[in-house]
Amino acid sequence: MSDSAISARAAAAAAGGGLLLGVAAYVIPRWWYRDIDVEFAPLHASWDPKFPSAALATAAIGITMALVLPSLANRLPWRPLLGVAYGSMWLWITALAMTEGRDGLARTFERKQEYVFDAQRVTSIDTMLHEFIDRIPLDSVDNWHVHVAGHPPGALLYFVGLDRLGITDPFWIGVACVTVASTAIVAVMLTLKTLGSESLARSAMPWIVLAPSAVWMGVNGDAVFTAFAAWGLALLAIAAKRSSILAALGSGLLLGSCVYLSYGLVLLGILAVAVLIIARTWRPLPWTLGGAAVIAALFTIGGFAWWEAYPVLRQRYYDGIASDRHYSYWVWANLAAWTYTVGLAVWSAFPAARRAFRSNPLVQLAAAAMLTIVVATLSGMSKAETERIFLPFTIWIVALPALLPTRWHRGLLLSQVALGLAAQLLLLTRW
Repeated sequence: MSDSAISARAAAAAAGGGLLLGVAAYVIPRWWYRDIDVEFAPLHASWDPKFPSAALATAAIGITMALVLPSLANRLPWRPLLGVAYGSMWLWITALAMTEGRDGLARTFERKQEYVFDAQRVTSIDTMLHEFIDRIPLDSVDNWHVHVAGHPPGALLYFVGLDRLGITDPFWIGVACVTVASTAIVAVMLTLKTLGSESLARSAMPWIVLAPSAVWMGVNGDAVFTAFAAWGLALLAIAAKRSSILAALGSGLLLGSCVYLSYGLVLLGILAVAVLIIARTWRPLPWTLGGAAVIAALFTIGGFAWWEAYPVLRQRYYDGIASDRHYSYWVWANLAAWTYTVGLAVWSAFPAARRAFRSNPLVQLAAAAMLTIVVATLSGMSKAETERIFLPFTIWIVALPALLPTRWHRGLLLSQVALGLAAQLLLLTRW
């Protein structure tokens, strides 16, 4: 039997495993877990088919990108390619959201549970920081709403910053988030070029743009966190390869900021260690830790102590929604929800990734991101909503299909476009 036949069979089996996981996560709750607090298990979404006329234009954009981007990735000079990558990601995220018109970008930020509601009521940042922990518990007076309470104050400060800049309309807040989030692809490509090669970064570009995660990349704070994290890791890679103290400090400032955007992003330490191992040096580490320490010191002096807040948040989580989310289900259904963001194309690439692990930085970073996802799931603090929560890690995994035979790429890219469109048109997502 030929190697290609073996590869095809292994890829199909891996994709079948992902499909089976998704089906099981949808079917099993209807027998055993009837109170899992989501309607369209395992996604935090509900069944809501809609076929607006704008969907035809969006489909045309996606199909065109699937056919054209691989060629552009191979032919364009490097710097223009980075611009095309950014513009393509921005366009695809926006096109998917705008199948619902302005509401596609605005709806999330209109909800009281989101950051914007509380951000537009912050009159003093100093007071907010000093009162932040006291307002986390459910029984506290004037407690924070769900997302603000569930994150350190860095997330709230981002949206306070938008408010201070005069960006107050939910639609334009959505546009601002897409604009920031889309820079993540540039950071990932720079990282892959720095740790591997330019050809590796080029091959990853179409897969990052057209990943089904685009459905969630424009309409929630985690998409913004993805960009912060990606740039922090990119600067760390540059610092490691070029012995740049400035890049190492910048990396520490960004990665330190991530810890104050989301408690779960402390797990970026796994990816950061992977970057240094791939680069075969620990030289940037003291400077990176120093930059992160500056961020921690600023927040602590400002009145917020991360280590004091986390136990309070954990208590609120289990006093509230976590009590309706069974660990025995979500410990595996998290991965099923995540599968909607990466597609079966990524599952089909797992066998090829295993063979390429020793020599391919893309695979090594993806493995570190997968380890991060496993740790987050086992912690019990990530139960459901992983289609958005795992975005900062997912972006390092979605390009794995680039490892598969080139003759498969067009069909697999089109399958990614189809899954993104299906999720957008058939479901009402909460993010």
